[in-house]
Formats: sequence, structure tokens, C-alpha cells
Amino acid sequence: MLSEAKYLQYRLTTINCGSFAPLRTTARRGFFAICQGLSFAPMLLRITPASLESIRRHGARDYPSECCGALLGKASSEVKQVTEVVALKNLRHDPGHAQELLPVDDLARETERNRFLIDPLEQLRVEKDARSRGLDVLGYYHSHPDHPARPSVYDREHAWPWYSYIIVSVEQGVAKELTCWVLAEDGGVFDSESVEVVGEDRAQPKR
Repeated sequence: MLSEAKYLQYRLTTINCGSFAPLRTTARRGFFAICQGLSFAPMLLRITPASLESIRRHGARDYPSECCGALLGKASSEVKQVTEVVALKNLRHDPGHAQELLPVDDLARETERNRFLIDPLEQLRVEKDARSRGLDVLGYYHSHPDHPARPSVYDREHAWPWYSYIIVSVEQGVAKELTCWVLAEDGGVFDSESVEVVGEDRAQPKR
């Protein structure tokens, strides 16, 4: 897992663009340079049925738009234990605000139906609250309306190593397949991440 110093260095490279905004080339190169020499051995994501159901409900509720949220919990050298899921607002519902944060050339192509954008300030608020309670952001989730639960090229280009990325496919308003992925250390490909469903926790489907 990233040390505190390396985590802060990572946040400094991304604070102005947010985890899911297209990242400046220098920022991504900087982060991958930070990762050199760190261990990114395969890990297990442990999560409860309640959290998974919360993610599925969020995807169905926001259909036909993409939903998004954060996975909070604790990580050891081998396991990421999700204890809370926090639903976040997809700023693509507010084209004006989204355009201010992340300008796009074709608003008709970059909509809430095929993209999501998290407000960096909301993301930092979630991170700060989690860390104040001894938790970490372990990853994120989002939905693919009427598309498979497989990461797209866009997803890969805007993800970070180590973090878990849950994708739920929502077909005609019904949540279907749910998968989990982790970006390779070099950022080249997504690898499937093992998920163990066990126990109970506090699922927070708040917006």
C-alpha cells in the first residue's frame, strides 16, 4: 500500500483534476514514477452483501445515467476490507459545472449516460472524513448502463494502480453482472481482482 508520504505526493499531482478527470500526461507519469519499486502484488477485495446490494441499487436508481461512488475500509498486505460504500454525485448531470471542471469538445458525446465525473472537492471531503475515522479510500465503483461490466479504454486511461474498481452492468434499469478490476502497475491493462463476499458492515447509499 502507498505510504503516507507517497500518498500525499500522489494527491498533489491530481488535486486539480480529480481522480476521474482526464489526467495531464505529466501527472500520470509522475504517479507511475512514484510507484516504481513498490509492491503491487495481487490482493483480495473483501466486501459484504449489504455493500454490494447498495452498489446495485445505486446503479439501478441512476439508470440510464452512470452512477459512481467510493469504497472505504482498511487494507493489509493481502486484503482490502470494504466497510463502507459512499454514493457520490455524477457531475455529468450538471453540464455547466462539469464543463468548468473538465472541458470537452463534444457535449453530446460526453454525457452522464456514458461518463461520470466526481467533484474533486467532494472527493477530498470523503477522503478527509474517512481518514479521520481511521479508514482509507480503497477504490471506486461505477455503473455501465446497457453495457457489460468490463472496463473501457476511457476507464483504463483515467484509473490508478492499486485501487479497486467495481463496475456493475445495468440492463434496462436492472442491475446485472458486477465485476472488480485493478490497474496494472504500468497502467497498461486492467486485471480482474478477486472478490470475497462475507460479513456485515455499514453501507451508506447517501447522495
